[in-house]
Amino acid sequence: VQLVESGGGLVQAGGCLRLSCVASERTSRRDAIGWFRQASGKEREFVAAITWSTGSTYTADFVKGRITISRDNAKNTVYLQMNSLRPEDTAVYYCASGKARTSRAEYYDVWGQGTQVTVSS
Repeated sequence: VQLVESGGGLVQAGGCLRLSCVASERTSRRDAIGWFRQASGKEREFVAAITWSTGSTYTADFVKGRITISRDNAKNTVYLQMNSLRPEDTAVYYCASGKARTSRAEYYDVWGQGTQVTVSS
């Protein structure tokens, strides 16, 4: 499977962006797509995850209420809708494919190239 992210860009604080992750295929062995982010000089952190099969979601506490993950199986696409963006949301956002919906990066073994999100104050 290959993953391609898009939708990043420069936005003012309080604005919104929708990131997309298109997967080349969906299989039962890779039922989950996770979104992670990595700010400059910081460790990668989990944002949200969803399963293709049931649409079950898991969102990090620090983004609840501002970020929503969803999927469109017909398009093999997972979306990350980000609202009320803050400068601290600035990071490269990656999507990843794995067996299960988890916050642990080591359980995802296929990663996209990332898309930059920059939030200005």
